[in-house]
Amino acid sequence: MQTQNPIIYKLFRDNEWQDFCKNGETQGAPIDLADGYIHFSTAEQVAETAAKYFAEVNPLHLLAISTENMGSGLKWETSRGGALFPHLYDMTLKQDHVIWAKIVERDAQGVANFEGLEK
Repeated sequence: MQTQNPIIYKLFRDNEWQDFCKNGETQGAPIDLADGYIHFSTAEQVAETAAKYFAEVNPLHLLAISTENMGSGLKWETSRGGALFPHLYDMTLKQDHVIWAKIVERDAQGVANFEGLEK
């Protein structure tokens, strides 16, 4: 099952982002390697993902990813709370999938700001 929006989001710690930039591709973060697929979030899911797994991570990098060339490796699977999450199997994430990347801004309490993401 697929969603209509061709943009999904990936969060990276600084060292993961630096490795991705250096190599031009990645098989993901340690959790991705352990699970056998690269985890992504939709615009509606990324704030909860950041709070759950990246609350203390600073800087935190947010990447907007185009799904257009991912083909059948991209699967939408039921996960947290019954929501469908995008997972990339059998494929590396490449720099040409990235639409843009930025450091996540946080408020005075350390809460990440994800307003304005394309849904």
